Amino acid sequence: MSEREALAFSREEMREFGYQVIDQLIDYYDGRDERRVTGELDHDALEAILREPLPHAGQPWPEVLEQFQAQVVAPTNHVDHPRFFAYIPLANNFVGVMADALAAGYNIFNAVWLQGAGAAQVERLTVDWLRRIFGFPPEAGGTFVSGGSMANLTALAVARQSRLRGEMRGAVAYCSDQIHFAISRGLRVLGFTPDQLRKIPSDESFRLSLPRLRQAIAEDRAAGRRPFCVIATAGTTNTGAVDPLETLADFCRGEDLWLHVDGAYGAPAMLTARGRRALAGLQRADSLALDAHKWLFQPIECGVVIVRQRRWLTETFIEQPEYLKDVEQSDDELNFMYQGVQLTRQFRALKLWMSFKVFGLDAISRAIESGFHNAELAETLLRQAGCWEIVTPAQMAIVTFRYQPANGDEALANRVTHDLVGRLLEDGFAFASGTQLRGKTVLRMCCNNPRTTTEDLEQTVALLGRLAAELAEM
Repeated sequence: MSEREALAFSREEMREFGYQVIDQLIDYYDGRDERRVTGELDHDALEAILREPLPHAGQPWPEVLEQFQAQVVAPTNHVDHPRFFAYIPLANNFVGVMADALAAGYNIFNAVWLQGAGAAQVERLTVDWLRRIFGFPPEAGGTFVSGGSMANLTALAVARQSRLRGEMRGAVAYCSDQIHFAISRGLRVLGFTPDQLRKIPSDESFRLSLPRLRQAIAEDRAAGRRPFCVIATAGTTNTGAVDPLETLADFCRGEDLWLHVDGAYGAPAMLTARGRRALAGLQRADSLALDAHKWLFQPIECGVVIVRQRRWLTETFIEQPEYLKDVEQSDDELNFMYQGVQLTRQFRALKLWMSFKVFGLDAISRAIESGFHNAELAETLLRQAGCWEIVTPAQMAIVTFRYQPANGDEALANRVTHDLVGRLLEDGFAFASGTQLRGKTVLRMCCNNPRTTTEDLEQTVALLGRLAAELAEM
């Protein structure tokens, strides 16, 4: 059988292919700041991709690599660019990229301790590091998953098992109207109906209102329903607002309710002094979801779920088919297939473990702190420009704002603010996204990329002003 028939390359071919890929990545990282932020879309070319026939015969790998650059990289928005401020930027790091290559190259199966004891120990250690960062007790446990959506779903499955024991009728969960849609989708996947999630109107700071929450729970109990879970957010996507975690923890303890915190992007701020102040009470949650590919600067995918008692994960997910009877679960030999939904699972923890060890937590803390600073600087620059209304001030690396015409024309303000997103996409120098806050169309800048410079922010705010002036004249 030839090497191609065995789906193999010679040593020389592997070296040539691998070095070519590494060189492309280094060129990308080295020149990223000078590139467009947004991709250049050719809709005809994108449609042509879908018409490509099945490749029954192979082709030389350099041609395929060229296709990748033309068909995938060229039209892609670069979410790790220092002037990408939309959504939650995903500023990864090269150590994490290489760790992903190692995990894939060695094809590490990190589900059964017997098959990958070293990988299991590294994941367990990395979860324990996170446990300590977030202030969870020693008996806490967790697992790496694809991202915040799966982390939230996993935590809510544990809450369902722990509090409802399979009896979901009449059960109700509660959150603010600023919650991420992953929560409602996750509950739906778990079998809850839409009316089993009550979204409480947020307060003037876009945080979960405790008086309104208390009233809703009292009403539901009076109606014979079964409140079981409160879902708080540690940094909302819209504004960066942090729900009153300490107060909610007191309330949930008094009402015997599960407290889950969606800290998908905000939780890593616990590595900074001001983050610890903003997130006070996070350590009292029953469960926590976070995305390490957001404010811990890892390549996609890298989510984590942590629960207050590790045994809760096993109680929720353990199954033991006949072909795995020889796989034992013990405190010393942890099988991650019993800690979540997946059996076959990649070694996601490796990139965070390597990043922590290579850079150190002090450097990562400073990188997170830069997000706070840059959002505050962006707010200052926007105020100085004189044509912007700050809707919510900088918090957790996010600031929201809208165009403010001199004549106070509300319709014009909404139109210009809305149309700016499209103009930024066309221009390509920088990108910010829009959202709606109580009927107002606003722009938001998330400044969590540690490679964003003062010049990047100054040039972006200047560009926003020029584009807004052009749109206002149209």
